[in-house]
Amino acid sequence: MSSHKKIGLLLMLVATLNPGFAAADQNDEGRALLDHFLGEVTTMTARFEQSLIDADDIVVEESSGVLEIQRPGQFRWVYEKPYEQIMIADGLNVWSYDVDLAQVTVKAQQDVLGGTPALLLGGTDNVLDDFEYVESSSDRGTIWVQLRPRSTDNGFTKIELGFNDGDLRRMIFSDNLQQSTLIVLYDVQLNQDIPAEHFRFIPPDDVDLVGEPLVADR
Repeated sequence: MSSHKKIGLLLMLVATLNPGFAAADQNDEGRALLDHFLGEVTTMTARFEQSLIDADDIVVEESSGVLEIQRPGQFRWVYEKPYEQIMIADGLNVWSYDVDLAQVTVKAQQDVLGGTPALLLGGTDNVLDDFEYVESSSDRGTIWVQLRPRSTDNGFTKIELGFNDGDLRRMIFSDNLQQSTLIVLYDVQLNQDIPAEHFRFIPPDDVDLVGEPLVADR
């Protein structure tokens, strides 16, 4: 799986705060920021820059684009550079459109996102059942929250969320290949209306469609 597609699966949706998730310790600023992010943010739009860093701390790939997230269960993740790729989660399916290859891949959302860090950016109200809170720390004005997936079946070993001035600005996803993906967010807007059509995808007529989309029950 390409790093673009892999991270597209990470960056999904944002849900309501899990009622079973304990309230933050008053002395744990990171835990409080995580609680607020999961409980109060309903939509997020931003520009992003993404770097894939190998086990030797060498940047092996860089990309950039825009993202839109809406709770629960929808996102639009558009890579503009170095090549165009669009990923949309509509609440039922995840669509991945590689413009250069003229190919669209579609998979059931519940199958590809379960147990990934994507669930931290939005999911269902039991999202934090899949993760263990490790600790928080401060580094040069950024509050870092570290979490660990309870299952590593999807290849991820550690998730770090960086907050500046109370808002999410950085994300680091570490995998079992000793690679890390750093995502830096710019021009972040929270809780603004996003048109519903941004989270719908209709495959163009001239592309190859791989997979069979699920259809909502009527």
